Amino acid sequence: MARNSRHRSVVRRILKGLFTSLVALLLLSFAVVLPLRWIAPPTSAFMLLDDSGRVPPMYIWTDWSDLGDAVLLAVVAAEDQKFAEHYGFDLSSIKDSLDSAGDGGRLRGASTISQQVAKNLFLWPARSYVRKGLEAYLTAVIEVSLPKKRILEIYVNIAELGPGVFGVGAASEIYFGKTPSDLSDSEASLLAAVLPNPIRLRIESPTEFLRERQVWILDQLSRLRREQWIRRVSAD
Repeated sequence: MARNSRHRSVVRRILKGLFTSLVALLLLSFAVVLPLRWIAPPTSAFMLLDDSGRVPPMYIWTDWSDLGDAVLLAVVAAEDQKFAEHYGFDLSSIKDSLDSAGDGGRLRGASTISQQVAKNLFLWPARSYVRKGLEAYLTAVIEVSLPKKRILEIYVNIAELGPGVFGVGAASEIYFGKTPSDLSDSEASLLAAVLPNPIRLRIESPTEFLRERQVWILDQLSRLRREQWIRRVSAD
């Protein structure tokens, strides 16, 4: 009986410790993410891990009101057209990716803008189950803590758009000599076209593939503008 009592006591202490740790993790997560509603992130994990040789990485924060709709629509068109509808995870795209992999195809990326904010801000590039698990957890925290408009504003400001170049403010200045709001639809679409791989795909020397992707994004951008997409996400 004494042995069983001691065993139960040990189990209770372990469970209590786990519960306390989970609560502390949850509180810490919100303490880190919630201030981003009002404060621009001074840097990101990807900037700190950057090995392009550009020291420091080029990063210019641009407020929503100074971004212009072309850049915002181009990025949404390129990366996550269901952004306004989902809660951080595009379940249909995840299912399609898993189905393709199950049929012998390559496991395609199905990350949303919210997931990419979680990864770029707090995690590291290499794929692993640990990183994906942390990414999913942080994505949920971000979706609960921040409005869609703010999530998108953060993403376009921290996304890598060239070696050592982070955010549309820096990319617009370096590659076009303009501010984001002065970019044409075509320029914004070219900028967004490199997002799958901004190291291999280069704005300053676009390949045929990049040009084809630019044209596709430009068409999607025009459709989103007709649908008044910016007004919808701004009202949320």
